[in-house]
Amino acid sequence: MRDEFLFSAFRDKEKVKALVKGIRRLSEKLGRSIKIMEFCGGHTHAIMRFGIDRLLEGAVRFVHGPGCPVCVMPMRRIDLAIELARREDVILCSYGDLLRVPGSGRKSLLDVRAEGGDVRALYTCLDALKIAKENPNKKVVFFAIGFETTTPQTAVLLKKALGEGIGNLFVVSNHVITPAAIQHILNSPELRQIGRVEIDAFIGPGHVSVIIGTRPYEYFAEDFLKPVVISGFEPLDILRAVYMIMRQLTEGRAEVENAYTRFVTYEGNLKAQKLVADVFELRKEFEWRGLGTIPYSSLRLKRQWRGFDAEERFDVKLPEPKEHPGCICGQVIRGVAKPTDCKLFGKVCTPSNPLGSCMVSSEGACCAYYKYRRGLEEAHSLKSL
Repeated sequence: MRDEFLFSAFRDKEKVKALVKGIRRLSEKLGRSIKIMEFCGGHTHAIMRFGIDRLLEGAVRFVHGPGCPVCVMPMRRIDLAIELARREDVILCSYGDLLRVPGSGRKSLLDVRAEGGDVRALYTCLDALKIAKENPNKKVVFFAIGFETTTPQTAVLLKKALGEGIGNLFVVSNHVITPAAIQHILNSPELRQIGRVEIDAFIGPGHVSVIIGTRPYEYFAEDFLKPVVISGFEPLDILRAVYMIMRQLTEGRAEVENAYTRFVTYEGNLKAQKLVADVFELRKEFEWRGLGTIPYSSLRLKRQWRGFDAEERFDVKLPEPKEHPGCICGQVIRGVAKPTDCKLFGKVCTPSNPLGSCMVSSEGACCAYYKYRRGLEEAHSLKSL
């Protein structure tokens, strides 16, 4: 009952209508439509699911950002996971979606498991600790992925492993940093332009901001003059964020505002931030699918934790990765193409047979379009609430 009350509170029809009317009124005052990049894949799915893009058609165009950790994983990192999983003395563990991402040979970790490799999907990274204890003669590799939201859990895993003297657990860190990706988009004209029109503002990620707070986004508002509004994932959350952005633009402001105050604060989760700082440090550079190499955009283990670092423990030499020639996932991640622009979309490439990472993840834009945009009769909208 409590969940139903919460959902109904953030899906109230009359409030939705009022916000849509207010957004359109401000759009008329501004005199043009605007382009908003929703960084988080969770927002993309909510926008598609509830038909928010259609409600605001003509006033707002949503540009799908790179905020899906599985989607932005470069092919060479998937190839690394596959190579490790093929070793007889290794148990490779990661979160479920990653296991379905195709590597260079169009094989995934699930394919490796079908061939006899010991590949396991985790619900929580702490399961890797249990697996390591139960298999002392195996090297257990946790292939860690995620933005700032999941990084503290990996730090907890390593601290527990150290405290319990577990010597057969190793981590491949693929944790990436949200502000670095936003800065890269704003610094790179070929990434930030949609045709000849720049992105006007950002909807900031909700879950990430619970950890890092709103303060890290101030740089984008102050130096790039781009409004950033942090949003939750319900219809009224997103519509309120759009309204706040539109109001900033009509008033000539560029600030960081928080439309997700029930969970996000200015400072963020200081305890989680300290956990991450104890274990991780910035890499000098890291490759992102679709965005290329971004400096200081990911985390690696600090020197005192390198005994757990799988990249130092295992000597792996891989050939240059080979992307599927027809996949435009990189363009989708950059926001310069829609999933439906891809010739493979919904035909050869589907959630049950993904050829690109954007079709794999529950936060991927291609997956969202497949689920909610294959036909008008299949699309969810706020009218059905």
